[in-house]
Amino acid sequence: MGKDNKKQTMLDQAQPRLQVEGLAGRRGERLLFKNMNFTVDMGEVLEVSGHNGSGKTTLLRLLCGLLLPEEGTLQWRGQPINKIRPLYHSELSYVGHTDAIKGELTAHENLMIAGALNGGGIDPEQALERVGLTTIRELPGRFLSAGQRRRLALARLLVNRAWLWLLDEPFTALDKVAIRTIATLLEEHAAAGGIAIFTSHHAINIAHARTLEISA
Repeated sequence: MGKDNKKQTMLDQAQPRLQVEGLAGRRGERLLFKNMNFTVDMGEVLEVSGHNGSGKTTLLRLLCGLLLPEEGTLQWRGQPINKIRPLYHSELSYVGHTDAIKGELTAHENLMIAGALNGGGIDPEQALERVGLTTIRELPGRFLSAGQRRRLALARLLVNRAWLWLLDEPFTALDKVAIRTIATLLEEHAAAGGIAIFTSHHAINIAHARTLEISA
């Protein structure tokens, strides 16, 4: 067996796990945090809390590879992320501040495209039902309310199968019913062995979730 094949076999056998060691994040000239250490294993949910400007979004952007760390290392399945980027990116789904909904497409079409690009999850129709959007399936994205757009963005998690969910303020613009719906999706993802990390500036009741607080 060649060296590359052995490495791939080791990766396939290693359980999904995200390890962060000595991480430092900066925005502009301001150092937001340093010497951050944590590990998130299969079946775990981590809530990242902190006041506005504390570095929650910066942390998620570091974790998904949109930013390079000032210091520290990130590992996935026991390997440095910068050495296995294609694998890592294929196994994560990121939902940022912006919903990235195409306004000219219907809610259903937005999910159809998301599923075609990545896929592996449930049918778009089922995803719409899970987030309570079946009645607006044919409504163009530009006519959706802020809460509906947020739920549609999060529904992409269901049509794209990924071990790791990275979610930036996923509960923004949601009412109490929708918050509970999304919280349930996070709990189910963890129960199936997935990993979820999300940011929030207020407490969200999610079963067995851990909390990491970023403070200045």
